[in-house]
Amino acid sequence: MGTNNFSILQINETSALIQFGNKIDKNINKKIRIFCAYLDENAFWGLIEYIPYFLGVSVIYNPLKIKSDEPFITVKLKLEEILSKLDFSCNYEEHIVEIPVCYGDEFGPDIKHVAEVNNLTVEEVIKIHSQGEYLVYMIGFAPGFPYLGGLSEKIYTPRRESPRIAIPEGSVGIAGTQTGVYPIETPGGWQIIGKTPLKLFDLNSKDKTLLKCGDIAKFYPISQDEYLNLKEKI
Repeated sequence: MGTNNFSILQINETSALIQFGNKIDKNINKKIRIFCAYLDENAFWGLIEYIPYFLGVSVIYNPLKIKSDEPFITVKLKLEEILSKLDFSCNYEEHIVEIPVCYGDEFGPDIKHVAEVNNLTVEEVIKIHSQGEYLVYMIGFAPGFPYLGGLSEKIYTPRRESPRIAIPEGSVGIAGTQTGVYPIETPGGWQIIGKTPLKLFDLNSKDKTLLKCGDIAKFYPISQDEYLNLKEKI
């Protein structure tokens, strides 16, 4: 039970940072998920929100609701108490989200470049990318943007030298050792290999984002006609 392998730092007068390690790691992600799941069910008085990232969690609190002359110290002690009793060795049920992707052509203008960089055919890039299982390490950059680990080294590709001014919503890209999906139209420098009709960010939905930290994303290929049909239904 519990772990001493963490540090808690004060970021400012309203936030603390819990850091579980110094490298991107599945075990660290598991600890983050278990801790966040606990806060979902057991929010302490004064907690506003938490924000998971690659190595830990930012905890935002209202110092006016913390009954202490030193709010951070009180919050730090509370977080240490929570962390000391959590069982980080327990199994954590994976939530798998399947994402359809129309690869190549106008939806994936960089897929030929990804293939050339890795001495592959476009068909091989699609097969490798769509056969992977990707862990959502964090959501950031744009609302609902998932940073996905688990990309095969066979299709590692550096970012574009010149970022695009606008990348369409739903674009699936590769940047270095990661893959991801643009939830809204935004500038970006990822290599775009396809597009999904699914909405990854929707203010009108209950959860707002399709993916969350700790989820497993799986991509599967669809035709352009299938893309258009799904897009119309959505």
